Amino acid sequence: MKLSDFNYELPQELIAQDPLLKRSDSRLMVLNRATGGIEHRHFSDVIEYLNPGDCLVINDTKVIPARLIGVKEDTGASIEVLLLKRHDDKVWETLVKPGKKARVGARISFGEGKLVGEVIDIVEEGNRLIRFEYEGIFEEVLDELGQMPLPPYITHRLEDKDRYQTVYATHTGSAAAPTAGLHFTKELLAQIKEKGIKIARVTLHVGLGTFRPVKVENILEHHMHSEFYVIDAEAANTINETKANGGKVVSVGTTSTRTLETVADETGHVRACSGWTDIFIYPGYKFKVVDRLITNFHLPESTLLMLVSALYDREKILEAYKIAVEEKYRFFSFGDAMLIL
Repeated sequence: MKLSDFNYELPQELIAQDPLLKRSDSRLMVLNRATGGIEHRHFSDVIEYLNPGDCLVINDTKVIPARLIGVKEDTGASIEVLLLKRHDDKVWETLVKPGKKARVGARISFGEGKLVGEVIDIVEEGNRLIRFEYEGIFEEVLDELGQMPLPPYITHRLEDKDRYQTVYATHTGSAAAPTAGLHFTKELLAQIKEKGIKIARVTLHVGLGTFRPVKVENILEHHMHSEFYVIDAEAANTINETKANGGKVVSVGTTSTRTLETVADETGHVRACSGWTDIFIYPGYKFKVVDRLITNFHLPESTLLMLVSALYDREKILEAYKIAVEEKYRFFSFGDAMLIL
């Protein structure tokens, strides 16, 4: 399967630069796999496609303000550090720009010394291990000094940091938001519960690998970055009961989907566990637990588009994207949504 099989034309002006005033006002394209039909709705209408006894699975990860701008202590040169993966209380794997200035032993000061990092190792793909020195609680220091690591295709400044978090974000650790969840409001979630739809929470901390382009023409040669997940007994039991009772498991986003498909056995039974997943889902994959998917419109030639194309026919997905372009849907993180039934 070739990378070029997942390309499509997207005018720049359709890349959403800002979130809408109200989350659930986004548009919703509904794809019906049984009929081949397409409907154009608003996201608040999603409740009409959820039935009592179904289970909505959400990813409750919380984005950390992982982008730090500092200076080298010896030269005063400006350096940007992006936190990728926590190794222990004080050591993080990071992406440093410019990397050539961050040799082992280099010390970087942030916020006039409130936070100081020392490069202690260089690991795969040139990422740096940095040990941080600070007073107090790291998360509080980061809240003060860090910025939200918005995707590279968003060039506007985000005025309200909370708009790059879901309303149910709980467990800190992501370098990027699980963007399909950005459309939900607390009111809409309450209505969904009132209708008799269960809500199960999983956690997958989204890494920057989600933005990394696939660079090999044969997609089977692509290396997925691993991401940490947790699914507890309550969520696992809720999902298993839903399947046993004939309800649909509706996954919110590709991150929830990858978590569920990682932890399910061949019969679709889900177990409580935690660990690292590098699951790569592309056409030909047989889904074990996810029945339906709520997702955003994804970048051309991305692993996210490949996952969506695995749930439905690739040509049907690309046709739907073509229609989305014609109908001027908003694309990517702050854009509109798609529901695959």
